[in-house]
Amino acid sequence: MSPSDRQTQLDIEHSPEAVKARLAKAKHQSYLGDFVLGAIDGCVTTFAVVSGAVGANLPNGVAVILGFANLAADGFSMAASNHQRAKSDNEWMDKARRSEELHIDTIPEGEREEVRQIFAAKGFSGTQLEQAVQVITRDRRRWVDTMVTDELGLRLAYPNPLRAALVTFAGFGGAGLVPLLPFFLPAALVSERVFLISIAATALTFVAIGTLKGQVLNRSKPRSAFETLAVGSIAAALAYAVGVGLKELVHGV
Repeated sequence: MSPSDRQTQLDIEHSPEAVKARLAKAKHQSYLGDFVLGAIDGCVTTFAVVSGAVGANLPNGVAVILGFANLAADGFSMAASNHQRAKSDNEWMDKARRSEELHIDTIPEGEREEVRQIFAAKGFSGTQLEQAVQVITRDRRRWVDTMVTDELGLRLAYPNPLRAALVTFAGFGGAGLVPLLPFFLPAALVSERVFLISIAATALTFVAIGTLKGQVLNRSKPRSAFETLAVGSIAAALAYAVGVGLKELVHGV
């Protein structure tokens, strides 16, 4: 993209209409990050389980059973953990808002002074500073919002705990199912190549998830895809090596 085209694009993105739409969109909670993290963990851990089972020369049926056990148990564990994280964030925000509302009710002048110093640090002074303080403290909700964001450094919007958990579980289960799907293909079709097909399908999934992660984080998509593929490959290699190393022990039991 040429400098002039880039400038034109920036001008369009910063038109009054575009800015208004972007700010309105920013107030809505996105769950794409929860899905991506769940998908990465699901694909990595399930393929690691499959790799370990294959490395230990266990029957394909055992690999499938272990894989689905991981999908159910680890997927639930990750979703539950994300639910508790989101719930804690919401509870912390509620506590902070109640505390600020109490302070506004009991020591309003002290809270106005905090607003005054917050905006003074932003460069306001004199009449402009006093006008800013009046505008902020005139609306109770705006006053509390200012205190929790500028004083406490919190965000105004946090994810719904149940929705965050469900999205995480969906990402985990959807991506984690990919390494197992080749094992359900007709034996005559895949023969001894079922693990190789699982590797190829999983690698493509890693690349897709990494690309999506790059989009979510506004990072280089090829680099993000490579990093995700590398992490998944290392985890699978370690699991496969453990399976090979313990193969004699397993078959001797």
